[in-house]
Amino acid sequence: MYDSLVDANEVLSRFRDATRAAVLDHVPADQTLLDLGCGSGLDAEFFAARGYRVTAIDWSPEMMRQTVARLDRAGLLDRARVVNLGIHEIGDFAPRSFDAAYSDLGPLNCVPDLPSIAQMLSRILRSGGILVASVMGKYSPWEVITYAIKGDWERARLRWTDAAVPVPLHEGTVWTRYYSPRRFRKTFERASFKRVSLRALGLFLPPPYGRPIARTHPRLFRTLAAAERIVGRWPGSCQLGDHFLIVLRRR
Repeated sequence: MYDSLVDANEVLSRFRDATRAAVLDHVPADQTLLDLGCGSGLDAEFFAARGYRVTAIDWSPEMMRQTVARLDRAGLLDRARVVNLGIHEIGDFAPRSFDAAYSDLGPLNCVPDLPSIAQMLSRILRSGGILVASVMGKYSPWEVITYAIKGDWERARLRWTDAAVPVPLHEGTVWTRYYSPRRFRKTFERASFKRVSLRALGLFLPPPYGRPIARTHPRLFRTLAAAERIVGRWPGSCQLGDHFLIVLRRR
């Protein structure tokens, strides 16, 4: 069920491809990767198949089961280990355990104490280690316009608060904080990280719930994606979007 929802969503696939490309660009193969909130293991499988040594963690036993099954089917259990661990528990890993870490499609939005996570990542990453994070942004023009047209102003400005808010997800509720790139970056700078790159995701592309546009207007969707790859890196534009993709390096 989870896989079908993710794999069939063209917008989420674009976001996921951007995260994977950033890891491939900044982290050499055969290095150790920590998958922060691995879900059903789509990314863990992708990177293990490309020669990385992956440790995949998730708080959900069901996601762990799906990840192990996925890696087993692909014959990759020798390249990846799966640990039933919440992101807030990564301090259990030994210091300097990993060369890099990544978080795809917003798991870091759901941790209760981001500054403590930043400090723990600084401890368990090696000097010069990379963090690639796809984060749900605070200012999504598509979302504001969509809900403003419907007259739902409460939902249109949901992301603007600094507090955690309840967000429905797959018939459940996840308490979520939305971040501006500046606030997220500053949190990690205080933990000895330095920004390497930043880009918007979902600036021109619709948010994931706008996926019908990709199917009904594929040419328009491709045009918007091409424009976003360029404009989404501009200093002002990268502050906007459904998500942003940030790459940080531990000093």
